[in-house]
Amino acid sequence: MTSKLEIKLKDAQNIPRDFYQHDNIAHLIRSDEEAIQVAQELATYFSKDAAKRDHERRLPLEEIQKYSASGLWGITIPKKFGGAGVSYKTLGEVVKTISSADSSLGQIAQNHWAFLEHIRLDAEQEQQEFFFDQVLKGKRFGNAFSEKGSKTVADLTTQIEFQDDHAVINGQKFFATGALLAHWIPVVAVSDEGKPYAALVPQHTPGLLIINDWSGFGQRTTVSGSVLLDNVKVDLKYIVPIHQAFERPTAAGAISQFIQSAVDAGIARGAVAETIHYVRHHTRPWIDSGLEKATQDPYTIANIGEIKIKLRAAEAVLDLAAEAIDQAILFPTEENVAEATLITAESKVLTTEVALLAANKLFELSGTRSTLSELNLDRHWRNARTHTLHDPVRWKLNLVGNYYLNDIPLPRHAWS
Repeated sequence: MTSKLEIKLKDAQNIPRDFYQHDNIAHLIRSDEEAIQVAQELATYFSKDAAKRDHERRLPLEEIQKYSASGLWGITIPKKFGGAGVSYKTLGEVVKTISSADSSLGQIAQNHWAFLEHIRLDAEQEQQEFFFDQVLKGKRFGNAFSEKGSKTVADLTTQIEFQDDHAVINGQKFFATGALLAHWIPVVAVSDEGKPYAALVPQHTPGLLIINDWSGFGQRTTVSGSVLLDNVKVDLKYIVPIHQAFERPTAAGAISQFIQSAVDAGIARGAVAETIHYVRHHTRPWIDSGLEKATQDPYTIANIGEIKIKLRAAEAVLDLAAEAIDQAILFPTEENVAEATLITAESKVLTTEVALLAANKLFELSGTRSTLSELNLDRHWRNARTHTLHDPVRWKLNLVGNYYLNDIPLPRHAWS
């Protein structure tokens, strides 16, 4: 009998090797306006088969190629390295736009952008030039950061051992979103001194095994499964001391959270749009209303208004967080970084709440027929519930309250 693991390994091995070897140079986006326009065009394309991809758990091979070739994966690269250096408000709009069409695609790229900031902050000049150039040519970063089974999310057991001209990594990762579809997999491992480093491991490196064993009920096509590392050798020039980003005031943590928040806002956008479309075209008026159309129902109208208002508020705070992040990048003082972290945490609370609210209201306002499996509208709720679990907003409320009441700054890490 074939095991589930063997099936998943076969699934991973069925990806054509030339999937990673396309020589087409990615489009070079040159402005914030162009980035948003490209994202809107891609979102229209991605939305067509989003429900089917989710239903079939189909790997988005063609979509991810088109996505990175669009140039969007390189828009935060500083202008001095050839990128557009867009504002974080623009990046947020791009993430929301893509996530509203297919939140799995929105999530696949989130760690890529977060790691680009670590390269800017922690890598040597030569490393920056090399990896930024790789991204501008269309190469993708996956991630192998988190592990399962440890005491906390920050307790890592994957080890990096430095030798004369290389390092060796051993360990096991999970929640490795997009790793199977990436050209480079940044693996976070701890040294003998307990300091985390990121080793950028090329796809198909000996000893590296990526398993598509993500079985979550939401975000189904993010390929957020396992990465196994058995004596993986990594050139020292591919290793970045990412612990430095949290030993001084930087926006690294806020940026990681900001992108998470933007994905959730995008999920809310998609759910609201789906609700409005379904109510307009399919929902029947309630028997006691005496109305001709469901769109005339005053309670439905009020509910749509409530969701729209809460979504606008969440996105407005997200924009404030983006502005604070831009300021913290330009002037990385303790005060500016604390402000960026604080407002980003506030946005995360609001985007989580509106994503879950919008996904719930989709069914409440659309009616029983909207739950039919062939429509797959439940993907919006499944995606919202799954992605918002990344870090608990109950702790965000505590951290924000502690800041205002007791002047205690938020912790400096990627989850606050």
